[in-house]
Formats: sequence, structure tokens, C-alpha cells
Amino acid sequence: MPIRPIHLPAFRIRRLNAFEIKFFMALLMVLDHLDHIPGLLSATQAGIFHVITRCVAVWFAYAAVEGFWHTRNSLLYNLRLFLWAIGMALGNLLYNFLAADKGLAIHNNIFLTLAVGVLALNILSGEYGGKPSGGGKLLRIAGVTVLVALGFIFTEGGIVLLPFMLITYTFRTRHSTRNLLYLALSIFLFAISYQPYPTAGETLQMLAFNSDFLFLTVLPFLSLYNGKRGPKTSFTKYFFYLFYPLHLWIIGAIALMTA
Repeated sequence: MPIRPIHLPAFRIRRLNAFEIKFFMALLMVLDHLDHIPGLLSATQAGIFHVITRCVAVWFAYAAVEGFWHTRNSLLYNLRLFLWAIGMALGNLLYNFLAADKGLAIHNNIFLTLAVGVLALNILSGEYGGKPSGGGKLLRIAGVTVLVALGFIFTEGGIVLLPFMLITYTFRTRHSTRNLLYLALSIFLFAISYQPYPTAGETLQMLAFNSDFLFLTVLPFLSLYNGKRGPKTSFTKYFFYLFYPLHLWIIGAIALMTA
């Protein structure tokens, strides 16, 4: 009697929309900022949290590029990011004034980094608000180069996020090339951050706190992304804009009360 083949059901991983990934990244982000509370985490714990959250900022940078592609008015989109960056800076300034006596401060402002990145995309694309900006290609490239160089100095994580955004934008439909360039950027970041210490443990701890090269951990999330925005509500649109500064200021307030 012939043996019938057994057909097992195919295992499929459900792909996620942008909001689902964004929500997960926002929760993961909290782990990276818990060390703002003095004494809450050991150096080892803080290092581990820092490593596993290297995917967070680059995911939001990726989402900013997606937003740039799909927005009806890239100028207004860019302006909104700069306005939130100003609001974040003012909130940080107030907190730093109140917490100065206890030596606490918040300097995080990823809104500024994303705003500079989107401005670079606006210049590179040659359009502002859907209208041609004029100027030759070489002039636009020179402008982007200067802007990114300044961003390396004055923005949070600019050395990672700004090249990442340019690569993501330029090779949006050529994923193999995009991923190879991500790898090249990761190798470069590792090369400039690596410094051997007397022991392997000390070297690993140093790499944990200088682990920007691990932004490549975002790749599985890019593979899970289904290309859809998700629910279109005011909550989903402004969730990250509100969650990012509020969670930092709440953590800062806890640090201020416990210091």
C-alpha cells in the first residue's frame, strides 16, 4: 500500500505595518534611556540595553524617508519636523535649568536629526513642496554634503542616521545594493569606534557603549515591514511625536526626584 506524503501547513510570519513596528520601537526606546536615572542600572545592564536598541533610531529614520516619499508636501513635512525639534529643544532647556543643581541634563533630540535628514532629501531631490527648486545637480550634491557634514557635528546620531537616510532614499527599490551600503557603513562605524582595552571584557563593554555599527539589527524589521502605514488616525500620526519627548521628560523627572 503506497505511503501518502504528509503535507505540513506552511509557516508564515505575519508582516507588520509601519505603526505596529513604530509602537514596538517606541517601547524598546525606553530601555535605552533608563540609564538617565542614576543608579537604576549597572554598567553591564545599560550596555546590554544600548546594544539591543541600536535598531530604534534607524527605524524612525527609515520611517522618515517613507514619510518623505508619500507626503503630499515635502516642505510642510520638513517644517513639521523642525518645529517639533524646536519644541523638544525648549523642553530640554527648561528641564536642564531645573535639574542643573543635581547635575542632570537631557540633550536627546532625534527630531532635529530627522529634520536635517529630510532637508537633505529635499535638496537632493530638487523639489520643495512638490515644486522644482532649481539649481544644478552638482550644486545640490554640494549642498547636501555640507549639510550632512554639519549634521555629523550638531545632531544626535547624525553620523549614523544621515548617511542611512541618504542610502535608503537613493536605493529605495534596490534592496541588495542598499543593504550592501548599510554593511559598508556599519564596517566604517566599527572601524572608527573600535579600541582594544587590556581585557576582552573591557573591550566588549566599550563596544556596547559605542555600538552604532549595530544599526544593522534593523534589517529584520525592514523585512517584516509590509509597506503599509497602518491605521490613519490622529493618534497614529502623532503618537511618536508625543511619546518621544514625554517619555524622556518623565524619566528625567523620576531621575530628578530620586537623585
